[in-house]
Parts: sequence; C-alpha cells; structure tokens
Amino acid sequence: MQSIISLRHVQKSHGVGRNFVRVLQDFNLDVEAGEFVALMGPSGSGKTTLLNLMGGLDHPDGGEVVVAGTHLEKLSSRLSTRWRARHIGFVFQSHNLLSILSASANVELPLFLKPMSRAERSRRVDEALRSVGLAERATHKPGEMSGGQQQRVGIARAVIADAPILLCDEPTADLDRETADDILGLLRNLAAEGGKTIVMVTHDPEAARQATRQISLQQLRV
Repeated sequence: MQSIISLRHVQKSHGVGRNFVRVLQDFNLDVEAGEFVALMGPSGSGKTTLLNLMGGLDHPDGGEVVVAGTHLEKLSSRLSTRWRARHIGFVFQSHNLLSILSASANVELPLFLKPMSRAERSRRVDEALRSVGLAERATHKPGEMSGGQQQRVGIARAVIADAPILLCDEPTADLDRETADDILGLLRNLAAEGGKTIVMVTHDPEAARQATRQISLQQLRV
C-alpha cells in the first residue's frame, strides 16, 4: 500500500538558550493508508509534536512532511488551514467541545468551512452521531453527557467532514477501562471499515495494543 503520511529527516526543536530542546532529529516515519498506528513514548519524546506536524499545525525546522501528497513544510498558514479542513480530523483528550452548544451543534462546526446547504449539514450531523451511537443525544450539551459520550461527540466531529486521516492525542486518557475500550473499538472500526488512517498518541499499553501497529519513538531515534 502507498504511504499517506511520510516524514523524511525531520528536525524539530523548541525553546531558545538554556531552554533549547531538540525534540526530533533526523526522524523518519511512514504510515500507510488505512493503518491504525499507536505512537508511544515518555513525556517529551515528541509524540504531540509529531501529531502537530502531521496535521499542519506546526512546521519542521528541517526535513520533509508529506501528508496526502502535500508537502506541509511548504504551506503558508492560510493554505495549511484550508488543507486541514479537507484532510484531517482531530480527536483530543479533553474533547474540546463548546459547553453552550448541543452535541449536534458541536459536531456541525467543521461543516461551516465547507460550501453546503443547511439540509446537507443536518443530514451529515445525523449520520455522524448515528455512527458513534449517539443519535438520541443530539440535543444534549456536554455537561449532560458522560466522559465517554463526550469523546464520542469529539470523534463524530472529527469524521463529519469525511477527512481521510484522524489524529488522536491521548483519546482515552481520562476514561475508565470499559469506556476506553469502547472508544478504541470505534476507532478500529473507522480504520477497518471506514477506510480512515488513524495515528493515535497514547501512554497506555492496553490502548496501543488495539492498534494495528505500535511504534516506540525511542526505537525510531537515530
């Protein structure tokens, strides 16, 4: 299969002076289309930095980051935003839901970046909530839902624009084991049956074992 994510000789540092930290040095990684990959490593190993690079939220200091055929290191901030809207869905540990909005309104937000009718937005929202088993919670606000239900809303929001790649930053960290396994099963299904490419950062070995490939960042360092 063809790599949908390819990092070549990537360099990335943070800070200046005594606070200077080299996070990634001559880093290489390939992820094939349809893979569910778990990235593991201790704090400070560059896991979240990698997600930000793959999602075009940050640029490398050197090297190439090619995602869905686009060299992200060459994109301006404006072009990166437009590219992300078409190709990337983010799933966060903290859900990042707006507390004043219902589940359906939170899920609908990414669609306002796309030219479509209100009826089409409504259809897609209903479909996305059904896909994560929350059709009956459409009118509920985040405070009226459990942590697992909020994470499901976050996943529905990530997939609604039909982005081919999902980047997940510790999506099960605040969940109990049963709920976490539920969410991981949903992600596996999105990869196996929905054709999504999923890259998940996690500290949890149990969560990592649910992915089709586990990668230790320490083992990949040169």
